[in-house]
Amino acid sequence: MKKDVLIIGAGPAGIFTALEMLRKGSKKSIVIVEKGQSVENRCCPKAKTQKCVNCKPYCHITTGFSGAGAFSDGKLSLSPDVGGDLPTLIGEDLARETINYTDGIYLEFGADTHIEGVSNTDAVKEIRKNAIKAGLKLVDCPIRHLGTEKAHDIYLAIEKHLLANGVEIMFGYECTNLILEDAVCKGAYIKKGDETAEIHADTVVVATGRRGADWLEKICAEHNIAHEPGTVDIGVRVEVRNEVMEKVNEVLYESKLIGWPEPFKNKVRTFCQNPGGFVSQENYDNDLAVVNGHSYKEKKSDNTNVAILCSHNFSTPFNQPISYAQKVGELTNMLANGQILVQRFGDILDGKRTWPKELAQSNVRPTLPDAVAGDITAAMPYRAMMNIINFIKAVDKVVPGFASYETLLYSPELKFYSNRVKMDTDFNTSIKGLHCLGDSSGWTRGLMMASVMGVLMGRKLVEDK
Repeated sequence: MKKDVLIIGAGPAGIFTALEMLRKGSKKSIVIVEKGQSVENRCCPKAKTQKCVNCKPYCHITTGFSGAGAFSDGKLSLSPDVGGDLPTLIGEDLARETINYTDGIYLEFGADTHIEGVSNTDAVKEIRKNAIKAGLKLVDCPIRHLGTEKAHDIYLAIEKHLLANGVEIMFGYECTNLILEDAVCKGAYIKKGDETAEIHADTVVVATGRRGADWLEKICAEHNIAHEPGTVDIGVRVEVRNEVMEKVNEVLYESKLIGWPEPFKNKVRTFCQNPGGFVSQENYDNDLAVVNGHSYKEKKSDNTNVAILCSHNFSTPFNQPISYAQKVGELTNMLANGQILVQRFGDILDGKRTWPKELAQSNVRPTLPDAVAGDITAAMPYRAMMNIINFIKAVDKVVPGFASYETLLYSPELKFYSNRVKMDTDFNTSIKGLHCLGDSSGWTRGLMMASVMGVLMGRKLVEDK
């Protein structure tokens, strides 16, 4: 097969590359190769089974058209201060301008017009004042909340639009390697079951998302594609009653707090806050179970969950940050017999494990019913655990009750976007004809910035005659 543009991965970055090319009137032939299924064929059986069945050959929550976006809480961060380091590559003004443009596209496909976190100025000032007293930084970012069920509908509409306008999408095909000749990318090798094929293209865009970060890291090492180890985030997902988070939920919807707690002073931050949300499980390669959080537009719980992530930056000679985070996850999974561990914060401070009977008696009832009560500290590295504990205590000064005895911590929460591909402002890598986008590139984190990177890539490909 020969195409003008080959896009590997149908996550937001890949989708918006193709979408922007169509919007700009491009006549180039485009094919998207996606390991998972179309939006309408993605379905997590847990709604019926009440427990993760570890779907094979991949998890439907993380893999398929729109990546994890179709089954995430669906929050679009409308600020260049949130979502990774892309503004340092392309400039903050262009980033802000493209965020507004990309947000408009989401609105065209049915996103809610309401924006969270843009009012209650005096209340925001009060929260910021308390954060400063606690040694934390508040990033009040406007949020457009799609909702997990609405995100599914929006990406289905985008999928249908791409197909109706001539974009070919090959579902169920996995990219096994790139085709390189004399430091020029000529295409990719793909397979589906026992079927193998080659796709040749003038331009290859790798946009495999967080799910494909490990794969891209190996490809970069094999083909000497210029890259460097970046940050890897290791943490937990915290769950409390809605009453505890009532003020920040109402004022900000998502309170993005950043701190550098003693004694290690690593960056620790909150991420992906879900008022009335649900804690969820996702499965990665090698049966690695990781925790995440969802929030729906209509369906609500009695709890709010939010991730607390500790950033790790490694120096030479170590260059395997993704593998490091995976090992932490594997240890935690081992303790929980392949599932997610949950522990009360007070039990951590008391140096004891949490027992199922104690969870059943608590005010905070887990929204992940098959999480296993146990001891997170038996697997979490000391440095990360101390950072998390001290950060939770600091947040308690902003949100009283956050560090209560019954606050739940789920583990592992891992973010795989550590391999940062070196490239210029046009997203050209050290290999001619190859571009890398989105979370797998190491430059973005989240739906909006990955989508923005796709928009800019689409414009560039239209300009290249």
